[in-house]
Amino acid sequence: MLQAPNPRYYSAGHESFRTTVRRFFDTEVAPHADQWDEAGSFPRALYHKAAQAGLLQPGFPQDYGGVPCDAFFRMILCEERAWGGSGGVASGLFSHTIGAPPIAVAGSQALKARVLPGILSGQKISALAITEPSCGSDVAQLTTTARRAGAFYIVNGGKTFITCGMRADYLTVAVRTGGPGAGGISLLLVDGDTPGLARSPLKKMGWWACDTAELFFQDCRVPAANLIGAQDQGFGVLMHNFTQERLALAAAACGYARVCLHDALEWARQRHTFGQPLAQHQVIRHKLVDMATRIEATRTLLDDVAARLDDGQSPVAQIAMAKNFAAQTFQFCADQAVQILGGMGLMRGTRVERLYREAKIMAIGGGAQEVMKELIAKRLGI
Repeated sequence: MLQAPNPRYYSAGHESFRTTVRRFFDTEVAPHADQWDEAGSFPRALYHKAAQAGLLQPGFPQDYGGVPCDAFFRMILCEERAWGGSGGVASGLFSHTIGAPPIAVAGSQALKARVLPGILSGQKISALAITEPSCGSDVAQLTTTARRAGAFYIVNGGKTFITCGMRADYLTVAVRTGGPGAGGISLLLVDGDTPGLARSPLKKMGWWACDTAELFFQDCRVPAANLIGAQDQGFGVLMHNFTQERLALAAAACGYARVCLHDALEWARQRHTFGQPLAQHQVIRHKLVDMATRIEATRTLLDDVAARLDDGQSPVAQIAMAKNFAAQTFQFCADQAVQILGGMGLMRGTRVERLYREAKIMAIGGGAQEVMKELIAKRLGI
């Protein structure tokens, strides 16, 4: 129903990778999505399978097992994983794409060599720990402290809403090592078995298959060698990380919107009402058209942003726009898909029901929609 990706941006290599990603999620995730959602977890072996398929390595340095790539490969990876029909599985399986980039960008050679190969081979799980109970998107106000004591930092405080926080082997943690504000923030790699680290699971509206945790640090002794980048210079690394995460969330939202359109169209063609397929009713056709229109507009915006990134630009405002717009597209398409499926759209185990529950996270995770608008306004000089 939708046009093929614009050949101006996507090469044969891109399309081959798209096929690989979709095949993996069609075969390894989709048949189990409902079961894993209800169980609130998915097998750890899936990380190894994803690594063998070449899905964990894109965007990371080759020296540590990664595969350097352009922004379009990264977008394809985020968009096509939607065919698994579970944002929970996808967010858990790729938690390293927000937890490990700070290590790759700013970590010491020794730290990279110690942790990145295990993460990229699917043997270890990486997570990012920034959000705190007292501050969400306002990262500069975080209060978890790290006090230098000889060859260690002593970490105290707490984090919340941490994706893969329960199962992560490595936690990239934002801490306050200096004074107030952004200038006093550092990043530390905290090993999952560090004494004094406690974890508690949180229940969510969506993404059931992926654990989300509250973390507690009580006098955790973290080796000073685990400092990521320079002390008190972590905020800039985090902002770069956020930019990449927001583009990934936007691409993922576009992918989930496409899945909603696909499932709604299939249902509308097969379901008969008043003597004809549901798709023959004008009101349903128009809903499908509205969904397709928003998806096409979202994809066009994403392609433009990715092209700018690959040209060496830093389109921070446009990425924030893309995240907000894609999140709205996903929410709209999920709502319309449930409406078209009617009673079946409300049934647990139906893909659009699951995606409807998961859609809201896209307007909150990686920076709330309202925060994105403020960021955009500042960049536009408003």
